[in-house]
This record gives sequence, structure tokens and C-alpha cells, in this order.
Amino acid sequence: MRLRSLARPGPNSPAGRLPRYLWLAVALATTAAAAVDPAALTDARALFDSRQPAAAQQAFEKLHATDPQDPEINYHLGQLANRRNDPAKAITYFEKSVVVAPTIGRYHHGLGDAFGRSAQKASVFSQLGLAKKCVAAYQRAVVLEPSNVDFRQSLFEYYRQAPSLVGGGYDKAVDEANAIKRLDAARGRIAFATLYAQEKKYDLALAEFEAVLKTNPDDFTALFQIGRLAAITGQFIDHGLSCLRRCLELPAPSLPQAPGHAAAHWRIGVLLEKKSDLAGARAAYQAGAQIDPTFAPITTALEKMGPLPGR
Repeated sequence: MRLRSLARPGPNSPAGRLPRYLWLAVALATTAAAAVDPAALTDARALFDSRQPAAAQQAFEKLHATDPQDPEINYHLGQLANRRNDPAKAITYFEKSVVVAPTIGRYHHGLGDAFGRSAQKASVFSQLGLAKKCVAAYQRAVVLEPSNVDFRQSLFEYYRQAPSLVGGGYDKAVDEANAIKRLDAARGRIAFATLYAQEKKYDLALAEFEAVLKTNPDDFTALFQIGRLAAITGQFIDHGLSCLRRCLELPAPSLPQAPGHAAAHWRIGVLLEKKSDLAGARAAYQAGAQIDPTFAPITTALEKMGPLPGR
């Protein structure tokens, strides 16, 4: 139970004339009456963890009405807002969490995700400030929990993709990849393979991804990246398609920079176009558009294909 302020009333007030132990009893009883029901919080978390967003949203909103400052409630509402791609709302929730509990790394990490998503949707004039807030939140999460690989993965992806103007850079990404590798050899392989692919060292990248799959055949990121390499190079197309189709059978990573199912459908469409299977490619693009109608590469691909013949 998280206690609210227990500042003692003034000595001239009726409550102030109570003995201290009686005043504390009254204060605690009042707090307990307004406290969040632990069983309800447990049930809400279970809905969240089992990916029932509508039910989880309703449960956490009910808890939020009881205690709008509770950092754990605000954290989950922020995560739900991120999942439905509403970063502005997510920021308001996560900011409450970090104010009340500033030493919890995942609250800062969630805030970084929300700032990152906001930057992707913002105007050019707003992107700079949001990007800087994103990396600052990720960095704070890593400082608080330096052994958390997910936090470091987010920071790695930011450094890899962002320009130096907003705190990104290849050298920083390499340093973070080394930190990841020290904590988790497989995740470190993926990080370095991603950098190799970025540098167009495709043979090295493929070797790293394949090494990961020998240990974990269902690693979503390694599977996706093999499909991506196939789409970029035009080589091992069938293998790339097999890897991407396996991605569609697995849960997608929750990190905002990480590719998801819409991206997998897009890459499948690209590979099918290379095989001259235009009907299959169109179906793949359309499946991806149903998952994320705002995913620009799919929109562009469908526009290039034009309408179906006879329409």
C-alpha cells in the first residue's frame, strides 16, 4: 500500500489535539480506505500480461480513478497507450510514474518509448526536442539498471539510427553493442549483425544471424533480419521468405524501434515481387496494412502496384 501525505494537522485543529498515535491511526485508516485494492491491481496486471488491451484498459482506468498518482497504474496505462500508438497520452502517464518513483528504470524506459513514438509522428520542428528527450530517458533507464539488456537494446537502436545532432552515432552504437554482448552473447550477435548490415557487410551479418538461430531457432529479430537481407540483396529469397513467415507465427518485439508483423508482411511482399508473384505480394502488403494502416513502406508499395487489373 502506498501512503499519501501524512502531514500532521495544526495543534489548534480538532485533529491536531489528538494524541499522535491516534492521529496516525486515523490517517492510516483514511489512507487505507482510499488505497488501491491489491487484488484488483493483480487482476489488471494479468489482463495486461495476457495481451487483452481493452479489458486491461478498463481495469487500470478504474484503478486510476481511485489513485491517479500511483506510479504502477500510470506505467501500465502508459504502456497500453504506446501499444495503441497514442504516445502523447503515454507521455502524460509515464511522466507521472517517474515523478513519483524516479529510481524505477522501466518507467524511464517506457517514457523513452513514448518520446520516440512521438518523434516519429511529429513535425520536423518538434522532432529534435522529442528525440533528445527519448535518448535521455533511455540513458537514465540504463543508468538505473545497467544489466537490463532490453534497456540497452533500445539505446543501441537509438544510437544506430539517430544522427549525431540528437545524440546518435555509430561509435556509440558499437559501445552499446559490446555492452549487450557482455550481458547476452546472442543479443550481442544480433546487435553486431545489425551494424554489419548497416555497413553493407552482408556476409558477416548473415553469419551472425544464422549463429543466433542455431541456439534459438525462433529468435524473431534474427529471423526478420535474414528476411530483410534477402530483400535487400535479392539472394537466398526462399530462405528469407521462410524466416519472415515464421516471424508471423511469433510474438513481435515490444520495442518501438523493432520491426513487427506489419514490417514482416512488407518484406514478404518485396520478396514475392522479386519472384514475380504479384498476387502474393499484393496480399502480403494488404495483410500488413490491416495491422498498421500508417506503415508508409506498405502504402508506397501498394501505390506502385496500382489497382487490380480490370478495376
